[in-house]
Amino acid sequence: MTINSTEALLVLLAFVFLAWGNAQNTLVPAIITFGDSAVDIGNNDYLPTLFKANYPPYGRDFSNHQPTGRFCNGKLATDITAETLGFKSFAPAYLSPQASGKNLLIGGNFASAASGNDEKAAILNHAIPLSQQLKYYKEYQGKLAKNALYILSAGSSDFVQNYYVNPLINKVFTPDHYSAYLVGAFSSFVKVCCYCYSTNYCLSGARKIGVTSLPPLGCLPAARTLFGFHEKGCASRINNDTQGFNKKIKSAAANLQKQLPGLKIVVFDTFKPLYDLVQSPSKFGCCGTGIVETTSLLCNPKSLGTCSNATQYVFWDSVHPSQAANQVLADALILQGIALIT
Repeated sequence: MTINSTEALLVLLAFVFLAWGNAQNTLVPAIITFGDSAVDIGNNDYLPTLFKANYPPYGRDFSNHQPTGRFCNGKLATDITAETLGFKSFAPAYLSPQASGKNLLIGGNFASAASGNDEKAAILNHAIPLSQQLKYYKEYQGKLAKNALYILSAGSSDFVQNYYVNPLINKVFTPDHYSAYLVGAFSSFVKVCCYCYSTNYCLSGARKIGVTSLPPLGCLPAARTLFGFHEKGCASRINNDTQGFNKKIKSAAANLQKQLPGLKIVVFDTFKPLYDLVQSPSKFGCCGTGIVETTSLLCNPKSLGTCSNATQYVFWDSVHPSQAANQVLADALILQGIALIT
């Protein structure tokens, strides 16, 4: 998410049905975002972590041509989704000075790059774990209505930045076992959002949730370089693991909906839209060498080979999609999410 986050991603986005004045011309009045680098718009700027995007060339194609904390050359898929829903400005990063007063009436962003379902990995990366993102959300919750629509995407960072690169984990757990662990964390997260621990019914909180699948992680430039083993095209082993995780998420979502009357879950497919893009003639890998740039150590103003026109590329750096790819993903999310907002 990334994509996910595209890994992402971990991503939770809430479209909240309120009636606040500055959002009356939008399809929904507020957007609340949780997740990883796929949707972090600057919270990590205020944390002691290497995972930041507050320096060039990030933000080069954003409206002010300045880095904003987004891991992209321009807009994220969630930014484009907000514009599609009628928003003229974006909800602020919750840790930023802008997250106060009327700015919060259109929502809040709690996402943190390098976060994910695996709490230990997020803490190790000095990111905001999902549990803490939920605590921040509860601070904000007094301004939210009960009839909210949530979209959740998680797991990309867990695999790309944790499982595959950490022998202490991948030598002990198979991809299948690690997927099961992450899905268990996902189920717990949904229950907290839905307030279903004390009852078996969604009395408040999240009642309508759209869960995004993992994108084709084996097609990320970093994954192809590190794990492709000179394989032509995407790393098939990684994509197989990704699809295994996606099957578990679909099964868990179906079970949660059966177990918790009042809860509606739709699983959004982000694997196919991005995979189709990668299989097109478009090049991918943009900022610097396209190998493993995700932090200031490897992706910075002096990186070599930054593409002059990011609209021709699927990926902006080694794991994050370009604004052009985010547009395709946003279109897919909107189309698949109609059932949840009608």
